[in-house]
Amino acid sequence: MKTPPLLLLAALLFWGWQSGLLLFGAIMGLVLESSRFIKARWDLTGEDFRRLWNFSTLLALTLVVYVFTTNEENGGLNGLLHVSAVVAARNAGVSATTFLRWLPMTLFLFVAAQIFSERGAVPLSAISVLARRRRKGSVGAERHVDVSYPYFIVCLFSAGIHPNAGTHSYFWGQAVLIVWALWPLRSRRYNIIVWLCALAAVIGLGFFGQHGIGELQRALEGANVQWVSRFFRPRSDATQSMTSIGQIGYLKLSPRIVIRLKIKNGKPAPVYLREATYRSYNLQTWRAGMVGNEFDPRQSERNSTTWVLLPGRTNLSTVNIASYLDGWSQELSVPEGLLPLPTGSSRLDELPVLSLKMNKTGAVLAAGPGLVIFDARYCAGATFDSPPDTSTNHLDLAVPTNEIPALDQIISEMKISGATEERKLFAVQQFFAANFSYSTWLGPDKLARTNETALSRFLLHSRSGHCEYFATATVLLLRELGIPARYAVGYAVHEPSGHGYVVRERDAHAWCLVWNDSKQTWEDFDTTPASWVAKETKSASAMQWFWDFWSRVRFEIAKLRWGQANLRQYILWALIPVLALLLYQIIFRRGRRRRPQSKTGKSAAAIFWPGLDSEFYLLEHKLAARGVPRQPSEPLSNWLTRALADPALADLRQPLQELLRLHYVHRFDPCGLSGQEREALTREAKICLDTLSRMERSSASPA
Repeated sequence: MKTPPLLLLAALLFWGWQSGLLLFGAIMGLVLESSRFIKARWDLTGEDFRRLWNFSTLLALTLVVYVFTTNEENGGLNGLLHVSAVVAARNAGVSATTFLRWLPMTLFLFVAAQIFSERGAVPLSAISVLARRRRKGSVGAERHVDVSYPYFIVCLFSAGIHPNAGTHSYFWGQAVLIVWALWPLRSRRYNIIVWLCALAAVIGLGFFGQHGIGELQRALEGANVQWVSRFFRPRSDATQSMTSIGQIGYLKLSPRIVIRLKIKNGKPAPVYLREATYRSYNLQTWRAGMVGNEFDPRQSERNSTTWVLLPGRTNLSTVNIASYLDGWSQELSVPEGLLPLPTGSSRLDELPVLSLKMNKTGAVLAAGPGLVIFDARYCAGATFDSPPDTSTNHLDLAVPTNEIPALDQIISEMKISGATEERKLFAVQQFFAANFSYSTWLGPDKLARTNETALSRFLLHSRSGHCEYFATATVLLLRELGIPARYAVGYAVHEPSGHGYVVRERDAHAWCLVWNDSKQTWEDFDTTPASWVAKETKSASAMQWFWDFWSRVRFEIAKLRWGQANLRQYILWALIPVLALLLYQIIFRRGRRRRPQSKTGKSAAAIFWPGLDSEFYLLEHKLAARGVPRQPSEPLSNWLTRALADPALADLRQPLQELLRLHYVHRFDPCGLSGQEREALTREAKICLDTLSRMERSSASPA
């Protein structure tokens, strides 16, 4: 069923207005509606429509590659070949919406072909694989469909893919267009007043439903997305770290690969990748300290991908780091997360993020694409951490009062009162190495003493635990000895993979930072037994190879998604010549079918024109030989009427008229003849030819 006059023009204008592509909508609408004034039509076959449908599908795939590559927010045409990870990060959520917004453009050529075709409809087999399979081998007439109304619905749907500005222009616009489209289809059984009232009720319900959905959207937008994301995967928080100290059971993390490293300059890999540092401990939770520890934004260099953390550093080692940003920035509406950096990092290169912030405890917060791949330059020496706190709070020397008795008992056991700082550090390292063991299990039997804290039981009784126990105990013990120390979290790097290293979620680690007063810098100080790496590796699943393979696939997809690979450009460039070739075949294939007959007498059109094998042409030659030739451009029906004026052919008039009808169907109907009709054409034509031959022989014989 065709749409009412000018409806497609109005729908495309509405789509262009809502999508910011008004000029394109107007041009497409005028082309489609011009068919009401232009009478020229194309004789398109089912194969032609299939080619056009394939072209539209490939064009849609090209659009997917484009929006996957550029992620332009408004779906504009500028910057088609510009690939930028920063752009991808800024508009990460609009890839699908851009594709849906451009659907009317990708389907326009197919709809225009239907409107300007002789039949004005599309063979169902051209757009349905199932119908194509059912049609295969069938000799009946093929079903045709009109795609005008579906295209109208696509225009309305695509017009709704736009940012919610809080207005009702889209709702009322689509309401008017829907009423316009339904008006010719209204039931005549009911009074027009009843029809209008029912339609008004539906529109009213739709309006209030839209208002309710808008309120729900605003309520969801007010939710804390970062808080929700904590339920899906663990990640570091720059403000606090809730430890598992005191919890019963296994502490077991996933073998999922979260960071990949490539070593440059032939230097060894960094031992630790630090994400955050904390200063205040209470109730099994480490906190960075809210006062004076806010994040300060950093400015990138002119290339927008180089960020200097510490100026003036030389003789730097370089490591290439690939990590995910698992949080969410409500301010920029892009992924956000802490960067895992080697100790002593001073500059980050090839880091395409929108925002980079640092705090005074060495955390670097980046907002940008969900996957970042960058070069971190680092060396031993000063870091960008603030020096020890010298305010009245003395956060880097603070020890909870309920932990002091156990700490003092340990200090007494080590017998290092009055020793030098270097001697104290050595004694603490040896004390943990000689008397403690690593374990991820804490049984209930070790929690019997209710008057002690979990850390006190670890120091005095169990002397077995995971890295959070060792790091926390070491920080507080050093502070009790008068040495400034901080609690650091991040990852340990130890597992080679190919030409680099991989870091798994189970490699998450906690250790201590100690202040070296002579060098005026913070240094890593880890007392966790080295056996923890072997124990974590030993617990690996037998299916780890499969998860590593899946992690690699996920990583490569993320590189494409977040603009960290050049493959997308190659795909886009490869699709353009394919589209051009397909369009060339669609346009010029029909031209080849109309080529004139060559000098050799062989018609190139005979290869392409259907129906040229009709036996009626033999009858035409036979009748022309009787002295009634067909004039140039004379229709067969007119010529046959002249030929049958001969009284001798009176008995052949009805059979020849029926044969002419079958010939026309065979020659011009896209559905062609059925099997029985084709046999009838051959059989009856042979009978007529035999009759004409007998008549010639009888007229030629002497009386």
